[in-house]
Amino acid sequence: MSRPALTLPPQLSPAAAESTLRRVSRFLELALPLCRAHTVEFYTRGLWDRLVEPRPAAVLEALRRPLAEASGAAGERWDDDTFSNVFCENSEKLINVHLFALAAKYCSLSNLGVCIPLEDILEALRGENQGTTGIKTDEFMNNKKSHEVQVMSELVVNIANYCGIKQVIDIGSGKGYLSSFLSMQYNLKVYGIDSSNINTNSAHERNRKLKKHWRAYQSRGKTNLKSESLEKANGRPVESEIKCKAIDGKPLNNDSSLQSQDQMAIQDLVPFCGFTGIATCEMSKQTEADLVGGTQSDENRLSEEVLAILNILPADAVEVSSSQCNWGELCEEEKAQRKMASLKAKDCMMVGLHTCGDLAANTLRIFTAKPEIKAVCSVGCCYHLLSEQFENQEECPKEVWGFPMCQYLKDKGWCCGRNARMSACLALERVAVGQMLPTESLFYRAVLQVIIEEIYGITKSDRHVGKTFSKSSSFIDYVRKSLKKMELDDSKLPDRCIMDYYEKYKHRMNELEAFNMLKVVLAPCIEVLILLDRLCYLKEQENISWSGLVKLFDPVKSPRCCAVIALKKESCF
Repeated sequence: MSRPALTLPPQLSPAAAESTLRRVSRFLELALPLCRAHTVEFYTRGLWDRLVEPRPAAVLEALRRPLAEASGAAGERWDDDTFSNVFCENSEKLINVHLFALAAKYCSLSNLGVCIPLEDILEALRGENQGTTGIKTDEFMNNKKSHEVQVMSELVVNIANYCGIKQVIDIGSGKGYLSSFLSMQYNLKVYGIDSSNINTNSAHERNRKLKKHWRAYQSRGKTNLKSESLEKANGRPVESEIKCKAIDGKPLNNDSSLQSQDQMAIQDLVPFCGFTGIATCEMSKQTEADLVGGTQSDENRLSEEVLAILNILPADAVEVSSSQCNWGELCEEEKAQRKMASLKAKDCMMVGLHTCGDLAANTLRIFTAKPEIKAVCSVGCCYHLLSEQFENQEECPKEVWGFPMCQYLKDKGWCCGRNARMSACLALERVAVGQMLPTESLFYRAVLQVIIEEIYGITKSDRHVGKTFSKSSSFIDYVRKSLKKMELDDSKLPDRCIMDYYEKYKHRMNELEAFNMLKVVLAPCIEVLILLDRLCYLKEQENISWSGLVKLFDPVKSPRCCAVIALKKESCF
């Protein structure tokens, strides 16, 4: 009996996606000044008085309610007039914190209704098939990475099966957590690409350890299978807990099967490790930098150089027929069939788990440009490292930028700014469950900036103090260590003077806390803008049949939790 055709969940139409993007962008046009300001300059630029009308205590009280409550903007109707009531039309200051919090909540992924539930898409992709049990990732990964790899792997393998694909390209594969698991657990051919030699070497070392883990895992399976055979022979029922599943989900039933599966798992790890090395040594350094930084001169160069990754797949990545018959003797129909089979063997999907900065945007561009790539599943991160076309107000039409990608935001000349993109990385859900912001360290740095400007006359500096706060025993110690890092002479600055600055601003620490809470509440809106920009870009492409945003991870465990997923037309069988 043939398997019934599977239907993916309904997707957002291009018009609906752009309409949602417009609504979010209208709110952010009013709210972004709060996030474009740098916390370091909080006191030196008088940010509270410039941008916020209510007092700090009132702001904190108003924000704690929406953060703690599950209710909010869902079900309420919002329009431009409502947004304008949040800020003063003349001063552009924030005047209504309650409306601000509700508007921000309204512009979140959950309330906009643009995210497709993970359960829905998994159910559609799996059909009657059930998930595979096997390796326990928490035995060789931390809790966060284990959670990410397990959830994303299940989605990736179901997309691959849906599209009839056995090859996966892992962009920005890092230390190989996702690649290794996809290979061992699901028997996919995975090719990892990473620009860092350190990550590549770490991936090799991890795979060496994983092979030991895999052999031990299979050894336990072999023991369980022998026990299972003995119980069957004695007529006793078999306990389901001791059934061992191989990486393809089928029970291993004899020693030779165990051995062959072991060899297959180890061999499948080799392309992953080897391809990382090949990508590093055979791709030109310029191409490698372009892949990570998005510094191509134009889209054609992106296609010619960055997309060359598909041309350096190992020779065994393409499976060919073993038939030895003469090509000239084949009829035209059979030639066409074999040509199609050869092309099909090159098909793959592209994945990225927390691809950094422009790499997430370029992953989508590579996907749309190369017909061999039939699907993409990308989770981005590090928004502060995105390049922005309109950030410096310079016309560079031939440059490929990380943001914006879609035509609507390009036409608007939309710009977030680095500080706002940095704010997009803040984790609202973690703060909501009690993981507090590092207010004291931010306060130390803001007061230090006052000292640097007033005592040393420096308003701009390329030097950073880094993690000095965690290594300091007091504010005096922090200031002296920081000044030395910035190569400034602290001998003319007595302890009493340093403490005077501390005492002067100590009572204003609540301003800084409230201001950063406003940034935290706004953070999901900025992330939504970036994600919708990528989704709308995909909706603009003619060769894509389905695209959507899917919330993959628990946002408390993994704040960058949303995947951009797309499938090509005529790619699913």
